[in-house]
Amino acid sequence: MSFISISFLIFLPSVYILYWMLSRWLRWQNLFVVLASYLFYGWWDWRFLLLIILTSLSSYATGIAIEGGEKRSRRFWTTFNIVLNLGILAVFKYYDFFVTNLQDLLGQVGIASSFPTLQLILPVGISFYTFQSLSYTIDIYRGQLRATRDITAFFAYISFFPQLVAGPIERATHLLPQMLQPRRFDRTISVDGLRRILWGFFKKMVIADNCAIAVNTIWGNWQEYDGLILIVGMLLFTFQIYGDFSGYSDIAIGTAQLFGIRLCDNFRLPYFSRNVGEFWRRWHISLMTWFRDYVYIPLGGSRGSKGKTICNTMVVFLLSGLWHGANWTFVIWGLYSALLFLPSIIRGNRTRSSEQPATLSELPKILFTFVLVAFGWVIFRSTSLTETVGYLGQMFTSFDPTSFLHLSIGKTALLWCVLLVVIEWLQRTRRHPLELSEVPLFQHRAVRWVVYYILLLTIILFHGEETTFIYFQF
Repeated sequence: MSFISISFLIFLPSVYILYWMLSRWLRWQNLFVVLASYLFYGWWDWRFLLLIILTSLSSYATGIAIEGGEKRSRRFWTTFNIVLNLGILAVFKYYDFFVTNLQDLLGQVGIASSFPTLQLILPVGISFYTFQSLSYTIDIYRGQLRATRDITAFFAYISFFPQLVAGPIERATHLLPQMLQPRRFDRTISVDGLRRILWGFFKKMVIADNCAIAVNTIWGNWQEYDGLILIVGMLLFTFQIYGDFSGYSDIAIGTAQLFGIRLCDNFRLPYFSRNVGEFWRRWHISLMTWFRDYVYIPLGGSRGSKGKTICNTMVVFLLSGLWHGANWTFVIWGLYSALLFLPSIIRGNRTRSSEQPATLSELPKILFTFVLVAFGWVIFRSTSLTETVGYLGQMFTSFDPTSFLHLSIGKTALLWCVLLVVIEWLQRTRRHPLELSEVPLFQHRAVRWVVYYILLLTIILFHGEETTFIYFQF
């Protein structure tokens, strides 16, 4: 079930009412969360439920076995659950990719081979809930978390529907305790959740979906356009993926607030970053911190030589690229991101805290970082390396200043992007742009409601063609 659907608009208030009616009975409330989440997830294909149930059962059972076992037993059950979950992910997401590439490689050296491919449907969100379950297992093994015996709360933690299919990737240390404790209705938190949902819908439906129209047109016929139009396509995709994914995260976080649950932030205005390192502290935060804690630090992090640190960084970014999909474009995108990150390691300089808001005097740094990231999104968006090379190559060939006049849809989408940048810049010190009560102009409730209704009307009148959330494919 997609957030952008009539079925969800019926589903959410119905679940909300029943959920709070059960607030006096925590176990029944958690059981209801599981059932509602399975309905939400099974809406795409009921067969997907078999995998998430298997993941939940294996992680729950091995968690108890790890906590109560001896050192060898703990290591065995931890390895077992990691191999099982990564094995499932590998079969569904990567098997055909590796088999096809192995077959091509053998063919290059004159060895004829024919390996069977599975052609499996990729379950929505499998990468997200797999990583979420793995963090639980690893944290228990490390002694950072106690295994829970409450199977209902644990299943609710794995399957909680707002963040189930596209994150944020929650840690058991943060979300599971909330499932184990009674939740009390808080009107202030719920109202703020609704504001965040509204802003998320604006970013998805007005920004991302309008950009998608022009992006699909340009990318579908990139050979026919000159460099200026291709640059426009690159810029629009840069805002499309941000509006799409951060919009989903806002809707997920706001929806969770309606149920008294706090999810971690996944984006903190990444396009206002002053360097590449800061960008990766602000973009898809839950994934990058997951790789930091469970891959980078165990490999040694930055504790060794610079060469070791560079190697560890390359591993993290290559894995991050491969996490996004079974395609060489994602691997190269990961390599490109790592190469952009390396100068800060080589120089050994510490960057400014990403918690400090950017200033106008830092605009050149922000624009430079933005351009570097935008070029990376060309690799990410391309369906093949051939397309990547062709698209980037043609961007730097011929320029016809009048060509942009023939792309009216693209110009409209760019205007929406400019509006987004202005709003987020003015509200860059807030958790989200609709946090208005502390702004003098909006301290009166009537003024704030005018803003909400204008935004809602904008979504209704100016939304683009409905497109699936980009990160559903991951």
